[in-house]
Parts: sequence; structure tokens; C-alpha cells
Amino acid sequence: MTGWVEHVVWWHAHPLTFLGAERDALPPGAPAVPRLRAFEPWLDYLVELGCNGLALGPVFASATHGYDTVDHLRVDPRLGTEDDLRRLLDECRRRGIRVLFDGVFNHVGRDFGPFRDVLANGRSSSYKNWFRLDFDGDGPDGFGYADFEGHRHLVALNHDEPAVVDYVAEVLRHWLDFGIDGWRLDAAYAVPLPFWHAAVGRAREKHPDAWFVGEVLHGDYPAWVSDGGLDSVTQYELWKAIWSSLNDLNFFELAWALERHDTFSATFAPMTFVGNHDVTRLASALTEPRHLGLALAVLFTVGGVPSVYAGDEQAFQGVKRDREFGDDEVRPPFPPAPADLAAYGWPTYHLHQQLIGLRRRHPWLHRATTRKLVVTNKQLAYESVAPDGAHRLIVLLNAATEPYDFDVTTSGPLHVVSSHDGTDHGTSVPGPGWSVLEPA
Repeated sequence: MTGWVEHVVWWHAHPLTFLGAERDALPPGAPAVPRLRAFEPWLDYLVELGCNGLALGPVFASATHGYDTVDHLRVDPRLGTEDDLRRLLDECRRRGIRVLFDGVFNHVGRDFGPFRDVLANGRSSSYKNWFRLDFDGDGPDGFGYADFEGHRHLVALNHDEPAVVDYVAEVLRHWLDFGIDGWRLDAAYAVPLPFWHAAVGRAREKHPDAWFVGEVLHGDYPAWVSDGGLDSVTQYELWKAIWSSLNDLNFFELAWALERHDTFSATFAPMTFVGNHDVTRLASALTEPRHLGLALAVLFTVGGVPSVYAGDEQAFQGVKRDREFGDDEVRPPFPPAPADLAAYGWPTYHLHQQLIGLRRRHPWLHRATTRKLVVTNKQLAYESVAPDGAHRLIVLLNAATEPYDFDVTTSGPLHVVSSHDGTDHGTSVPGPGWSVLEPA
């Protein structure tokens, strides 16, 4: 594990929609639009929030939403040129911001060069082994092919083909050479672990400090680290437990998820989040808006590598729909500058600042484990403990509408970080609300 990851808090943005790009690729020959430069006013904003990492969604040439890549080595002209991307990375470096790229290597768009060659040349194509093809199958192209989860415009790669391993390793190295710090590997769960081990291993030969996180929804998370050679995976189990335990008033679910989370943290630091570009925003997922602070208190006091989805820190709303363009609500365009944001979101921004500041004071939280102190349907108290046992915090969550006095034992002077009026209520938490007790 690279040392810098212990201190990173990501701010995650989906560039094509964040910057208001066209829905479809520009026509051939159209001039590039330098939209990446519009990220610059937001860099100081993310630093002031307390973050020091920019996790960018896809920036490579694609047909539509970025996950149907057509050229992994070319910046999408809707976002600008390679010079525009270089300028953005330079501005990030100047502020001490790490940069994570999003790579899709399970599948490609139909306009991906090697697949276009297959469409043109069929069995004679030198790229036919790059894909899982059925030349005896039916289909509008005269043959069949494996796709990603039934989406015919997303062509699955053949990960058993050595040339595909070579290609992906080259792409990973190319952009690490360019200056990024790591990769989010999209749909990592759909790719064989030996493939990741080979491709990522080659990239590490020159870039041992690079960080690789795989998008994994469920299953044996540690296997992607031990067998796949990745550093981390997305912690969807914890994400789900946070919002659903609050909606159902069932903290037993979250307590169980934290036990699972501890088993993962013993091996690696998962990427933790309460929102991203693929799910309903937290402010819309919660049935009780006042529970938002409780969700954030969990995110920033348990082990892992936290990520904040751009707009969640402003209490943006948006529901993920199961239909075409169903991501639109959770991927809105942003205004030109932070000063143009609506006034209603700034209290949530300041709440993020408060909790990220708490995490910065306790960097050991990166690999912390938790110990349950109190669990009821509507209340949860847990202790976050450093790996060496030398540091600890007590977190009190009260999802009820009435106050609750937690029966927990504290020792020594404490500093109380809380959602209420700043008065030290000790172990009594007004409802709904949260408190974190830290050594003074």
C-alpha cells in the first residue's frame, strides 16, 4: 500500500456531465472544446472542503457517457485536448491534489478501433481474438459477440487474450507516466482476477506508488487484493447498510456491516462512500433528511479511503432511474464556479468540513476497526480503534426523534464534535443527531 493513500480524501466528479458536455461524441473533425479548464475554479473548493484528491470519471474518447470507450489514449474532444488535461493536472499538483483516473477495461464501445476492424474484416481481422465472438451466431453484424450485461453497444473484451493484457497494461502505464496517481477500474467485478494481476503488475513495475481500486459490488472483496493484485475495492456493502439502516431504523444491519468491514480492513483499506455517479444521491435516498449527518459521521469515522461525490457535499438531490438516461438526475451539470451554487447547500458543505477535519486530526482512521458499544434499532454507539490500540474515538448515533442517553464509559477529558448546538451533552445525544467523543 502506498503511503500517500493514508491521507487522501477523494472528491469524485463525472467530467462529461459535470462540465455540461454533449450527450454524444463530436462529429469527426470537429474542434475540441476545452471544457477541462472549467474544473480550475473547483480545485480550491475541494481543498477548502478538506479533500486532497480529484477522482475523475472517464476522460477518454467515447461514444456517449464515457464508459463506452473508443480510444483509451485520446482525451475526449468534448472535454478538450491533451494540453488541457496536462494543464488540469498541473493545477492539481500546484495545490497538492492527487488525481485518480477511471478506466473501463471490461468492455469497449462499438467504435473502438480493433472492434471496427472486426466489423470490417470478420474472421480475417487480426483483432478477432480481442473479443468473445461467435462467427456462427446470428446478429445484425453477421456474427454474435459477448457484451456487458445485455448492453449491445458495450462489447466485452476477451481477457484470456495476451494482446489484450498488453494493451491494458500499456494504457495504465501511459497515463501514470503522464502524471496521474492511480486508477479506478470500472466493472472490475466482471474481469478475471488473473487478468488484473498481470496488467496491474506490469504497471507497478515502473510506478510502485500507484493506487488501484476496483469497482466491486459484492462478493469476496479481499480476493481482488490478494489474487487480483489491486489495492482496494469499492465498499458497496457498507454504502447500502448506512442508508438502509437509517431508513428502516434498524442499526443492527449497520452493526453487522461494520463487522464485515473490519474483516476487510484487516487486509486492505476499502474505498468508502455514501454516494457516487451510479447511485441515487444520499439526500434523496434518505427518507428523513435529518439523518444525513449520521450517515456522514459513519463515513468519516470508520476505516477506509473516503470519497465524496461532487454535489453530495451540497445536499444535491437526484434519483437513479432504471431507464435510458436514468443517470441524468445524479449527474447534473455544475455552474461555472462555486459562488454560483444555491444557498441551501452550504450548511451540508460545512458539515463535511467539520467531519473531514475530524478525520484529518486522526489519520490512523485509515485502518481503524470498530467495536460495538450499544446497539438498538434506533441507536448505535461504536468505538473506532487504531490498529495498535493506541488511539480511539467513540461515535454516538441517535436516529430517534427524542434524545437518548448512551450508556458508555469514557475516561479523561474529551472534545465533543456533534450535530447539535455545540453544547457538551456528554453521552446524551438529541434526536436525531450524532456525536463523536475524541480525546481533548
